[in-house]
Amino acid sequence: MASDSSTFPVRPSLARPLRNAVGRYRNIVRIYTAGFFVFLITVFLILPTFLVVPMSLNDGSYLAFPPQGLTLKWYRAYFSDPDWMSATLFSLQVAFATAIVATTIGTTAALALAKSRLPFKGLLQSLALGPMIVPHVVLGVSLYLVFSPWRVTGTFAGFVLAHTVLAIPYVMIVVGAAVQKFDPSLELAALNCGANRFQSFFLVMLPNIGPSVAAASVFAFLASFDDATVSFFISDIGGKSIGRKMFEDIDFNLTPVIAAASTVLVAISLVLMTAAQLLTTRSRH
Repeated sequence: MASDSSTFPVRPSLARPLRNAVGRYRNIVRIYTAGFFVFLITVFLILPTFLVVPMSLNDGSYLAFPPQGLTLKWYRAYFSDPDWMSATLFSLQVAFATAIVATTIGTTAALALAKSRLPFKGLLQSLALGPMIVPHVVLGVSLYLVFSPWRVTGTFAGFVLAHTVLAIPYVMIVVGAAVQKFDPSLELAALNCGANRFQSFFLVMLPNIGPSVAAASVFAFLASFDDATVSFFISDIGGKSIGRKMFEDIDFNLTPVIAAASTVLVAISLVLMTAAQLLTTRSRH
């Protein structure tokens, strides 16, 4: 009997590879499309930051892009200016002290919240992370109103206190995540072997969460060193951060020295962020 060719189905052995090929093609299209949009977003986010690099090399007396010529005189002006060096050194000292204080307080708070069974623990965590949510302008005004009666505006202690408030949430997030991943049976085994609470923490837990604590201290340093908004409100003639110095020069002395100072800040931030990323990656392994 004659057979109708239209009644023959496509062989499964041919249809399956075809479907697999189409699926792979669609996945490739999705991956490249997503990668393209991620690339555009990344360029949009970082391009304005890195534009200050060629601006800092501009041979002219004003900020311009593209640069009229290449020179390092603005970097020499930055490093030879006592006002810029004073503001930079002051910011570095404040950031270093802030990293120590914020890491100590934030690590203690993260451990306490992770180990406690308080019914309102979630509320305490939300309050501790408040400085990340509240606009820095509001926080700066509030700290100024608190510091002014005590005459600590513009002082080293005032800056450290204010920046510690900003940095503690970052420490709590990083250290809290490490504590959540820590195996409590290791600490329990140390206690069963005769160690006390302090020994089990310093000999067992701290070596495991140490890279995360170090990364948290780097984030605390950056939270202080990169701050400009809060520093603007609590600065005065006696104590001035590099952020406040940049604001003043933008208003009264706009030269490529500001771009050179910005490039130095970007370089320091990139180095420290890379170190924090390496420490965080190490803690995961």
